[in-house]
Amino acid sequence: MSRTAGEAGWRVSRYNLAARIPDSDKIAVANLFRGTCGAYTPIEMYLLDELDSLDENHPILKRFRERGLIVNFDELEALSTDSRIACSASEDVSLTICPTMGCNFDCPYCFENHRPGRMSQQTQDDVIALAGRMLENSRAKKLHVIWFGGEPLLMPDIIEALTGRLTALAEQHGAEYTATIVTNGYLLTQEIADMLGRCKVKGAQVTLDGIGPEHDKTRHLAGGGPTYERIIHNLRTLRLPFKVVIRHNVHEGNRDQIEPLRERVKALAEESGNDISYYASPVRGNIASDERGCGVNTLISDDTYEVSMRRDVAHFHSGRAVCCGAQCLFSVGIDDHGRLFKCWEDVDKPEHSFGRADRWDPANPIF
Repeated sequence: MSRTAGEAGWRVSRYNLAARIPDSDKIAVANLFRGTCGAYTPIEMYLLDELDSLDENHPILKRFRERGLIVNFDELEALSTDSRIACSASEDVSLTICPTMGCNFDCPYCFENHRPGRMSQQTQDDVIALAGRMLENSRAKKLHVIWFGGEPLLMPDIIEALTGRLTALAEQHGAEYTATIVTNGYLLTQEIADMLGRCKVKGAQVTLDGIGPEHDKTRHLAGGGPTYERIIHNLRTLRLPFKVVIRHNVHEGNRDQIEPLRERVKALAEESGNDISYYASPVRGNIASDERGCGVNTLISDDTYEVSMRRDVAHFHSGRAVCCGAQCLFSVGIDDHGRLFKCWEDVDKPEHSFGRADRWDPANPIF
């Protein structure tokens, strides 16, 4: 005797989102668990609503199953399991290293309280020892470093010195070494760019908040002074051996710069021959901008949603359990004093440190 789909254990996914397609009688349904999206006719949507009473062999069920619109398992439990596996996975060791917490810029929305300083030789030795322990305990196949700060290019010699030791360490453990850098771009020279290339830096994030004066309103030198023209000059005239992503921090005062800056970046890539791309990211309310009172307001108009959705759509895919590095055991941030953090937004806050590079043992992480 045949059963209904409901009796066979099938139910509609809790992660379906539906919206009518403009100028059409069809409905778009996205399944966030599987990362699928398709167009469905009214009769198909009716059959989905009547799933419990359909015969388990009804031909429409095959399409629903393949796209994740119906399931016969607990999706929430599956996500929880996938997340635990992803957080404990050890394919990569990721280190966010801050050679200094000092910065030559003073951006009003910055979440960091910058302080002068330089990573000592002893702390550099501790970083290498920590990386060795993490590689040994994780048996990772990749060691990835993010150069961060502060402004990491204030200390290019530390980047170069640590890279040589880290690449040797990765090779010793049979792991691939890769690196990226977050920099304001002001201190880039051809010599620095070539050094970063030798140090296997494959990508850089540089922020522009608009064109000319619009950028300089929020991304100015510490103590005052424009930065836009010099950054543009660096990106246009230098031969950069790595990709550059231009981040545009969108706030109430510069939201009209999205399209002009996008076009400027496109032209910059064509003029320079460098691999340069653009993306916009909304500035959200944060303690720094609120307390420092510099007039950088959170977007509250519809533009907020447009910018956010464009960014989120770029990340929409069929993968699941893509976790923040802060959740992963073998991902840590290290400040210039060797203090360890789980989030790079905390590297300026010693009170949020969970350990030190000279003592923390990933084999016994809670001790």
